[in-house]
Amino acid sequence: MGAGGRMNETATKRDVFKHVPVEKPPFGIADLKKAIPPHCFKRSLSTSFYYLIRDLCAIFSLYYIANNYIYHLPQPFSFIAWPAYWILQGSIMVGLWNIVHDCGHHGFSDYPWLDDTIGLIFHSLVLTPYFSFKYSHRTHHANTSSLEKDENWVPKLKNDTWFVEVLMNPVGNLMMLAFRLVFGYPGYFMFNLHGRIYKGFPSHFNPLGPIFNDSERAQIWLSDAGVVAVLYGLYRIGNKTGFQWLLYMYGYPLVVMCMFFMLFTYLNHNHPSVAHYDSREWDWLRGALATVDRDYGILNTIFHDEPNAHVVHHLFSTIPHYHIVEATQAVKPVLGEYYNYDDTPIIKAIVRETKNCLFIEEDPEKKGIYWFSK
Repeated sequence: MGAGGRMNETATKRDVFKHVPVEKPPFGIADLKKAIPPHCFKRSLSTSFYYLIRDLCAIFSLYYIANNYIYHLPQPFSFIAWPAYWILQGSIMVGLWNIVHDCGHHGFSDYPWLDDTIGLIFHSLVLTPYFSFKYSHRTHHANTSSLEKDENWVPKLKNDTWFVEVLMNPVGNLMMLAFRLVFGYPGYFMFNLHGRIYKGFPSHFNPLGPIFNDSERAQIWLSDAGVVAVLYGLYRIGNKTGFQWLLYMYGYPLVVMCMFFMLFTYLNHNHPSVAHYDSREWDWLRGALATVDRDYGILNTIFHDEPNAHVVHHLFSTIPHYHIVEATQAVKPVLGEYYNYDDTPIIKAIVRETKNCLFIEEDPEKKGIYWFSK
């Protein structure tokens, strides 16, 4: 397996449907921080740039191969080569996306202006509004697993979910999975799909919307300008080279990136064993612990360990991705049963969670605590 497999190879097998502890843990955030080697909290500008440049070189190399070789392959060889390119390129774009995600957490360097500059440039290149995501994602980290205040992957209560009967069958599960993977990424940023309920128009592209406060709105305009500039550049490229060429070289890899993003963020926050809390029970630490590490094999390395070390990322979001596995190893003995890890094969896991994580119901014995229910 990849880094995640090595990281968790000694994990004890457990019933994945068994509820994890929801009592207030016997440790605090200071205890967890003390367990992590101090160097894990240090950002290295040279190391961060190394990973950024490495991913950019890989992306350009694959583009070069596709443009100079795959594009000229005869059928049926092109039927195999093109999907392989789209998947490989899209996977590396996820890694690039995660490096820039570090910028939003001020985990790239010691210079906030540099983090924001790099973040704005490279998130715009993959049509992601950098500052919009930075601010909504900050709210997500501050309110993880809160039914009232979390920003994304907020589950529905059974009595709020009128379409449950439609989805609780294999065809409905398949439709939901396909919709989530294909339309979830643009749907989240344009319409706050799977996000918190707001009054008004809660789009990440709406600077005047309810997601943001007045001090943030100018930077939301800047994020919009970055995405619009890239879209205009793509339009000019398409006019010159042909839109089929643009779709094959950039469009389909971008779709793969978006699908992977939806896959791993969904699996990090949806699991039959983890709880959600309303305002009567929620606190920051238990909310942050209601996340799940997964194992993606070799993709752990390509994705820079974000999906397979997500629990620690929610506890200490400024730890750079290149220290996050070591930090996870360090806190696991302290976390004990509060550490959530599931090495179920990813395809099996996404099918199972799509089936079993449709809605939540309140624990009949512990008011304010909610579990996914079939």
